[in-house]
This record gives sequence, structure tokens and C-alpha cells, in this order.
Amino acid sequence: MTHQTRPFRFAAQVYRANTGKEWRDVAHKVEDMGYSALHVSDHYIGPGAALDPTGHRPVTMAPITSMAVAAEVTETLKVGCRMFCTSYHEPVVLAKEAATLAMFAPDRIEIGLGAGWLGAEYEAMGIDFPSAGSRVDRLEETIELIAQQFRGEQIDVDGKIVKAAGFAPLPVPETAPPIMVGGGARRVLTLAGRTADIVSINFNNRSGVLGSDSVLTSTVEETHKKMGWVRDGAGDRFGDIEIETGAYFVAIEGKTDITEDALIDRTGFSRPELRAFPHALVGSVDDICEQLEQRREEFGFSYFTIGDRAYEQFAPVVERMSGK
Repeated sequence: MTHQTRPFRFAAQVYRANTGKEWRDVAHKVEDMGYSALHVSDHYIGPGAALDPTGHRPVTMAPITSMAVAAEVTETLKVGCRMFCTSYHEPVVLAKEAATLAMFAPDRIEIGLGAGWLGAEYEAMGIDFPSAGSRVDRLEETIELIAQQFRGEQIDVDGKIVKAAGFAPLPVPETAPPIMVGGGARRVLTLAGRTADIVSINFNNRSGVLGSDSVLTSTVEETHKKMGWVRDGAGDRFGDIEIETGAYFVAIEGKTDITEDALIDRTGFSRPELRAFPHALVGSVDDICEQLEQRREEFGFSYFTIGDRAYEQFAPVVERMSGK
């Protein structure tokens, strides 16, 4: 089955606020700018020797509380987490938290799920960092448990890692929130194709840090491979899946502090390579709108997440392209 052409929508991923007022203001601002969704993040350790080598910025806020507050102070904005690390949450507890959020904010919650990758964070938190295979097993079994919760079925999961049975789920959301599953490796993306409503095409952070290897796993050629893995998993349901991705390199001419030339220096890409890179949106507003059209045509991407360093400056693109 071919992938249908979906209208564009955009999320802002913001996970750094210093006060409750600041976070509520962010939620209002993201909604007013026309973004479809506000995403938070599921990381826990602050600045220090454990985080410094990972390349990951500190995340101020815990996800579930942040999602609840953002949903409460907005009216139409969807609220999600990109992504819940299934290693960090007891599956039954996470399923109930997700269903409760969906009860409080019907049709406005998105549940992102990932296998986990930031090894230094596991170590700093005193959590075992299992093999990649074990982490994906836990992800797969958590997806099944959450799906059962959302369907209102008796919970019955007897997996390698997740084992839960003998009770009915409460609450059961009136409308099941979409499940987004993301990653950059074959097994995760095949699983996502088989189970998710939204598939997030991401870096393969197999090195456990953000860096040059992450970029090398996300070239045009590698992204076509990733989409092939999604198709393999999805089969006939491929046309029903929404494809999301993160724009990690954003440089808008005359608007952002970071420039296209600075990104060329940082990545080592030539200008044409940077403009073709699936996780970059660079140039004028017109250039970026053309890049969005091209990414949708080439890869099926229609849902783009913009980071907190650029989401305000990206608003003119959101205004022009949302729903097109």
C-alpha cells in the first residue's frame, strides 16, 4: 500500500522552564502560534559529569506532570512526550498514567514510546542498562499493555520482561490516544510500523551519545532504509500511519541565532548536503517550505517537531504550511 499524502502539522518540543508561570506561558504561546502539539521529553539527570559527555541538554521538567499542566491551560493543543523511555517506567503504571491524561484531555494526548538509549543516564540513575534487544523487548511488551488499556481489555501480557494479568484497566479513555513509536534501528522501526499510529523517524543513537554517529545514521540513503523497515512492519496498514520526524538543525535566514554557515561548520556538510539532510530545515522561509514539500514527497514526512531553540522563529513556516 502506498502512503497517503497527509496535511502538514507541527509540534514544538520544549522541556526547559524555570517556573510554573513560564511553562504555562510556553503552552499558551505554542497554541497561539498554530502548532498542532507540544512535546516534552523523558530525561531526568541535570548538569554534571554524567550528562556532560552525552551531548544531551538538561531537561528541566518531568514529563507526565508537565503534560497535565499544559493540557489544562490550553484548549485545542495536543500534548505529548517524545518519547517515554519504557525502561524508566513500570508498564502498568505508565499505561494508567497515559489513560488518565487521555481522560482529562480527550482527543488531545499523544503517547510517544521509545526503547531508551542514553546509557550514561541509566548509570547515573542507578538503573540497569540492558542490551538493545532487551530494551526493545520491553518496548514491544509495553506497547501491547498500553494498547490493551486503551481498548478496555482485560490486561494479559506474558512477555519476556513485562508480565501483567488478572485485572481490568481503569480508566479506559473514551477515545484511544494515538501511540507514537520512534527510533532509528531496524527492529524498532519494524515494530513501529506494525503497532504505531504515528512512526517517528529518528537518529540511531546506538553509540549512547548524540554526535557524529547519530548524523551518519540519518543521511538520505539511511532514511530511505528506515522507511523500508517501517513498510516491512506495516504491510497493508502502511497507508494509515502518520510519519513524524525531528528537525534538529534549524537555521532560518534572518531569524535564528544559529546560521546555515554555522551548521555547515558543525556538521562538515556541504551546503547542498545540509539542505538535503532529512533532519535539517535551513534557508529562507520559502526555502524551508520547499524542503518540507520535498520531504513529504520523498519520505512521507508530514509531521515535524521543532526544538525549543527555534520554535518561536519557526512560527511563520507553521502559519504558512499547517494543514496544506
